[in-house]
Amino acid sequence: MTATVVAVVAATLVAGGALLVWLRTRRVVTTPAERAVHSALHTASLAAVPLRRGLTDQSAREAAPHLRALTGADALGVADPDGEVLAWDGPHTDLAEAFADAARRAAASERPVLVAGPGQGEHGARTLVAQPLLIENSGAAGALGVVTDGKPGPGLLGALAEVARYACGQLELADLDASRARLDRAEVRALRAQISPHFIYNALNTIASFVRTDPDRARELILEFADFTRYSFRAAGEFTVLSDELRNIERYLALERARFGDALQVRLRIAPEVLGVVLPFLALQPLVENAVRHGIAGRQGGGTIAIVATDAGTDCLISVEDDGAGMDPDLLRSGALDAVETGSGPAGSGESAHVGLANVDDRLRAAFGNDYGLIVETAPGAGTKVSLRVPKFRPGVRA
Repeated sequence: MTATVVAVVAATLVAGGALLVWLRTRRVVTTPAERAVHSALHTASLAAVPLRRGLTDQSAREAAPHLRALTGADALGVADPDGEVLAWDGPHTDLAEAFADAARRAAASERPVLVAGPGQGEHGARTLVAQPLLIENSGAAGALGVVTDGKPGPGLLGALAEVARYACGQLELADLDASRARLDRAEVRALRAQISPHFIYNALNTIASFVRTDPDRARELILEFADFTRYSFRAAGEFTVLSDELRNIERYLALERARFGDALQVRLRIAPEVLGVVLPFLALQPLVENAVRHGIAGRQGGGTIAIVATDAGTDCLISVEDDGAGMDPDLLRSGALDAVETGSGPAGSGESAHVGLANVDDRLRAAFGNDYGLIVETAPGAGTKVSLRVPKFRPGVRA
């Protein structure tokens, strides 16, 4: 088995990484074939890092040496769909112009293009091969080009095709990462749009009621309202830290307490060690707003909201609980969190809670996995408790 063929086989296995881990942890690599596979897997993993950022000048330059090593070619180039050469690794730079044209044709036709290059190598006239980088449902993202002495054999052509397929897989993952980031931003914008207009109207009415009777109190509430809206509509980031989220909730509750007076009681129990935990932006405010509007506002005599955040080893446990009207658990089983949002429960008024519990649940699962969604406990007349877990640390997630 040649080193090139071994590289081809190894490149197709690298996505899972299981073989590399097994070789590293189970036993020492001893045979030449094992050493070749181990080397190819390591090289492929090095190429994956820049490619996961998308195809740019910088990522192409960083990935090109590793992609060249995987193909075993004399030189390797990376180009965009328009034929602009983003990177060239190795000798024969005189073929870069020919590669630009071949890459453009390969991307347009979505088929490999072979070009006889100038000069003679050890095995005859040099050949340039441009292999399109085809992204499913998106067409060509660019092309890889390799230079070899003489006519390229099946081994090199197969290796180039497999390496191109591997590179396309990494570029598709980069597209997914970018799409998820765009979706996260869109969901945050949607959640901002769902901040209750009733709350804004009531808050302004409450502030107005204090203007003549207690100007100092009115001034404080105006500042709280300004800080609340500034935070809620900030431009930066899809994540925040728990301390900032709690501070914004304090602003929200200050405005609601000014409206409800002693009818709204709030209990906080926050472990200091979890204040720096990172969580999705506006993950808690909808839970608290839902508790106030859906649980307390419709209950005669008001009620109490408890916000608790505790240290649970590798996770932070957070809950928002009210002793309000509660709702039928069957509504949750049949409609999941959408039942809470459609106003089909608690107070029975039919008025929409108009806060994004399903949105929060989706963003938690997208950020941390399906084990980190919302948990809702409720029953008619028994209040509602919404709980969530947030990992203290998750690679790639930061405020």
